[in-house]
Amino acid sequence: MSEWSTEALEYVQSITDTKLLLSHRYAEWMLAGPSLEDNIGGASAAQDEAGHIRQLMRLLEQQGRDSDWLEGAREPEEFQNPPPLDSSNETWLEYIVAVATTDRAAWYMLESITVDDFDGLVKKIGEDEYFHLDYHDARLTTLAESQPDELQEALEQTLPAVLSFIGPESYTDEQDPLVQNGFVDRSAMELRTAILSHYEDLFNDTAVSIVAIDSTGPSQDDWNSTRRRVGSETIASSVIESLTGEHNKEFAMQ
Repeated sequence: MSEWSTEALEYVQSITDTKLLLSHRYAEWMLAGPSLEDNIGGASAAQDEAGHIRQLMRLLEQQGRDSDWLEGAREPEEFQNPPPLDSSNETWLEYIVAVATTDRAAWYMLESITVDDFDGLVKKIGEDEYFHLDYHDARLTTLAESQPDELQEALEQTLPAVLSFIGPESYTDEQDPLVQNGFVDRSAMELRTAILSHYEDLFNDTAVSIVAIDSTGPSQDDWNSTRRRVGSETIASSVIESLTGEHNKEFAMQ
């Protein structure tokens, strides 16, 4: 296995923590969606993410990360997930926007990794992600028709934080350290453009506008490169207790 740079290690940690929080949010809503099909879709996605997390944690352990720390035995400010996954959503529409945009961002970031350690793994995860992202897009399309104002508001609140998670706009091929050390083949700027272009195409001919969304931030000086965000907000301690099974440890399989 190759030895990763510090930037590469934190990049994979952020993807892994995103999937860890995605699995938690999918599980929260898998019995509360608007239809049985939505509940089944959420349950299936949660199961897929759990499998992805195990494989990514195995690679991180080989780079020296402690298994208990990876599983959740750490402080809230040590989690490196995107802000839209910090808290439970009040509505199903807000939940779909949060999981759709963060799941897509994590996939774009993972797919851009070029080192041999990920051979086979990215292809397998991509097979699962195809169905996640296709389902998300289908539901976002129906929401653009039925609740365009609410969807517009949710996207305006969520997408800027997702773009910040991908990286600053100033991280071009010449400035992005992960491109410069050969860990990825696409800069943060290129991934940001890809995700915005995807949603511009998806909402074409609807009342929802991606052009209206603030896509300029963050500045490189304000950006925390480890947590991939601006600001100090975190997940709640109760989420960590749920992730680690704190209240039911006596039933855990050894």
